[in-house]
Amino acid sequence: MDPFITSGWINTFRTLLEVAATIAFALSGVIVAARKRLDAVGVCVVAFVAAFGGGTLRDLLLDQRPFFWIRHTEFVWGILALCVAAMLFMRQRHFQPTERAMLLPDAIGLGLFAAVGVDISIAIGMPPLIAVVMGVITGVFGGVLRDVLCNEVPQAFSDHRPYALCAFAGGWADIALRQLDAPAWSTLVTCVVVTAGLRGLALWRNWELPAWRV
Repeated sequence: MDPFITSGWINTFRTLLEVAATIAFALSGVIVAARKRLDAVGVCVVAFVAAFGGGTLRDLLLDQRPFFWIRHTEFVWGILALCVAAMLFMRQRHFQPTERAMLLPDAIGLGLFAAVGVDISIAIGMPPLIAVVMGVITGVFGGVLRDVLCNEVPQAFSDHRPYALCAFAGGWADIALRQLDAPAWSTLVTCVVVTAGLRGLALWRNWELPAWRV
């Protein structure tokens, strides 16, 4: 297959992953902002930070300009539309079932963002460890910044159920397949499946990391 065609297909696939993850994390930001009874500006800011925070921090660390959401302004319009729709149509009775329903999209979003972070880092020549760390940052830090803005201890660090660790494992699964010269699409899919699968198992089985007991 023509390498230019393959490269274009992979870039499209990566963008689709990023869109899906952005929507999932933006919804989590809307829910947290609503629970805190923020005004319209607050809801939009928290949703934007949740959706774009991890990717922006990754681009800063990798010195990638312009940031991904500036290159794709349709992301910004989409998140704005999502916030407006949520404020118009969601009511208090919707939040509890929506929070439960968001657990699966959040796990999938974590896997999607982790896969994108690893892939972008490898594409610009980063070593494997840095690529995995960038995958974790992309997947985790949007939620961390969201919780900080809402004056909460970040859930990723405080509920003791594996979260960042799942992205870390998924990133290394991606790297392992790359060392075996697996097709590029399969490394992305493997990272998503391993990360989201581990997070789903952690929620289902109620796995907890040990807390530091002082």
